[in-house]
Amino acid sequence: MNFHLIYPEFLLTGLAFLVLTLDFFLPEDRKFLLSWVSSLGMALVIVFALLLYQQGDLYQGLLIIDGYAGFFRIFFLAIGIVITLMSRDFVQSNIGNPGEYYAILIFTVLASISLASSGELLTAYVSLEVLSFGLYVLVAYDRYNPGSNEAGVKFILLGAFSSALILYGLSQTYGLIGTTRLDEIAVLLSSVEDISIGMLLGLVLILAGIAFKLAAVPFHMWAPDVYEGAPIPITAWLSVCSKIAIVAFAIRFFTTGIFPVVNDWQPILMVLAVLTMVGGNLLALVQKNMKRLLAYSSIGHAGYLLMGLAALVAVTDEGMFNTDFSHLVSNGLIFHMIAYGVTNFAIFYCLILVYNSTGRDDIQGLAGLSSRQPMVALVMVCSLFSLAGLPVFAGFTSKFYLFNAVASQGYLLMVGVAIVASLISLYYYLTVARYLYIEKVLDESIISVSVGSKCILGVLLIFMVVGGIFPSPLMDLIQTATDSVLKVE
Repeated sequence: MNFHLIYPEFLLTGLAFLVLTLDFFLPEDRKFLLSWVSSLGMALVIVFALLLYQQGDLYQGLLIIDGYAGFFRIFFLAIGIVITLMSRDFVQSNIGNPGEYYAILIFTVLASISLASSGELLTAYVSLEVLSFGLYVLVAYDRYNPGSNEAGVKFILLGAFSSALILYGLSQTYGLIGTTRLDEIAVLLSSVEDISIGMLLGLVLILAGIAFKLAAVPFHMWAPDVYEGAPIPITAWLSVCSKIAIVAFAIRFFTTGIFPVVNDWQPILMVLAVLTMVGGNLLALVQKNMKRLLAYSSIGHAGYLLMGLAALVAVTDEGMFNTDFSHLVSNGLIFHMIAYGVTNFAIFYCLILVYNSTGRDDIQGLAGLSSRQPMVALVMVCSLFSLAGLPVFAGFTSKFYLFNAVASQGYLLMVGVAIVASLISLYYYLTVARYLYIEKVLDESIISVSVGSKCILGVLLIFMVVGGIFPSPLMDLIQTATDSVLKVE
């Protein structure tokens, strides 16, 4: 058995239990060290994974460790380090039990890595549930906050419903074709001329469950309340980690598993993408709370991701498949996920720093931030411009790359809708920017930010700018990753 392929996952599991154990012995005034132990541990796992990287599979393809899985393994570990460092002051000031918090966070990183490595539906489902259970706990972690408790209850109820949809879809699929392995599903589906009603029902249920997890319209009803009620670092983690992990598996699922029946699932994704892009950005226009605004912004960006998934394969007028630009689309999709993730972390960290000093997370509470803490205001406004897709930031380059790739596949209508949705988003992003730099200062107190926090903000800002101006090194890594998974013909 090739257990050496998942040594990094074993180490990550050990790190989570190490953090839990240290929490029992460290005195209260030393528990701040747990964040550094978690961050350093994940950094060492990254080094180990890079030095001893090998490709292969376990349990006859249930877990696939290829270039694609390796890329997302490093990516999830890296953003795990970032969110851990972002959480330090907030956890110390607002919520207790830091050991349990960081351990659960590490387990969600592990589940995300497993989801990206899954080559079989039940393995993916178990990984998704481990990720979901961790997020359920983290959303409700501030147990003395009624808003956090309410968000946790809503998230658990609707999350369980979406999980039930996925599981029923999996059972329907397995009952009809007798396998849950992605490669075997592709072989069996390619051998039939018309997909059965039962199989179509199974696919629709799986897609509906994925749409719930992505907060796609009309399955988005949980997102604004959960984002608003959760602790701010967890809102950031929820908006980035869960979306990227699900889309990472979806790329493998669509291109390796159900590619032969693209005519059946592609129209569903197109409709979801259009509804999500338009609905998310329109609903964001009327928000007064920053976390709710970013929730609807996240919904809008989920629409862009769904658009990329829908365009992975082009279908000609004659019903033939065209995969000439599939690599272009998958590369743009992953690039946009990374740019969105880094940008979202940057703006949420700015919000965390403001909240730690003022206790406010509404848009009006940001008035005059440029005079109270210029660096935080600068990073926040750059993040807003990147989310809107303005030059010279990573959000502009990633959107341009993704939209161009989708257009190359021939889906110009979806790209047109995406452009209009981006223009709509520009209005509410600029509204926040107006509060940062133009609106009258309501509270003239200075917001103090530590040197370490400024370094984190600086790194995120540099990535946003460099990713927008010089994305070639990152795109080369993404190309290598997608070469492993995108083998459609």
